[in-house]
Amino acid sequence: MSDSSARVGIVVRTKDRPTLLARALDDIVGQSFSAWHVVIVNDGGDSDALVALVDSLDEQVRAKVSVIDHDVSLGRSAAANAGVSSLSTEYVVLHDDDDLWDADFLALSVEWLDRTPADIGVVSRTDIVYERFDGERFVETDREPFWAKMKQISYADLLQVNRFVPIAYVYRRVVHDEVGLYRVDIHAAEDWEFNLRVCRKYPIGFIDGPARAFWMQRRDVTGALGNSMFVLAAEHEYYDRLIRDEALRAFTTAHGDGLALYLARFIQEEVGRQLDARRSIGDRLISRIRGRGNRAAR
Repeated sequence: MSDSSARVGIVVRTKDRPTLLARALDDIVGQSFSAWHVVIVNDGGDSDALVALVDSLDEQVRAKVSVIDHDVSLGRSAAANAGVSSLSTEYVVLHDDDDLWDADFLALSVEWLDRTPADIGVVSRTDIVYERFDGERFVETDREPFWAKMKQISYADLLQVNRFVPIAYVYRRVVHDEVGLYRVDIHAAEDWEFNLRVCRKYPIGFIDGPARAFWMQRRDVTGALGNSMFVLAAEHEYYDRLIRDEALRAFTTAHGDGLALYLARFIQEEVGRQLDARRSIGDRLISRIRGRGNRAAR
């Protein structure tokens, strides 16, 4: 579906958020790197509104945009898979309709991957940007670095928690031929599960310096304009546990229960020991303070 000159395929998942989608398309058009093709996956949203938005684009931009229209919502993973599967570009990135990039994000990502063929993908430093909708436009209210101390992408760190979000990650599309697509039975944390499969086999680069990707969040907002991190918080927790439990069962099926049983008890006792130690230190400090107070009162 993408034109032969495009090197980066950009998958935009959306549903009934034309204001956000229009901003996302402006963001992509503003990139200093122009060899891209966008696939908008309308996951069960109003198709008439989407068609009107795409038709309003400049003719040259519209030629670089394709649309996949789902009659009903199939979910985040299925939407991502539909977009990725339609592309034949060398690189791919998921640009959800509410996130944003620095103007040089794609240029720096492609430069890194061209220069470092061993890396299957590259992640850019990211800021979390908080915003609110004032009825006409989105207004930034605050921002903070996402994993400010991170200097590299490691499998060990990913085992703890996901260290990057889709908007920050450009990767080689060919990796899907080996590790598969996003799991359609996982409706939140699907990117983390995919990242684990990829990073288990290949290194992923990291572009340090100023933030080039912006993970936009709208706290206390529900409905169509809500951010998945908040709206789907319970689902993130559920699928996090599901992914870990599946991996643990696979490990014990292959290696037996011994190590898992030992670590479960060891971690429980070690956490208890450290909590007791902290309480003991606190008790000693309180005793010293009280002792000084009693001496001063004499």
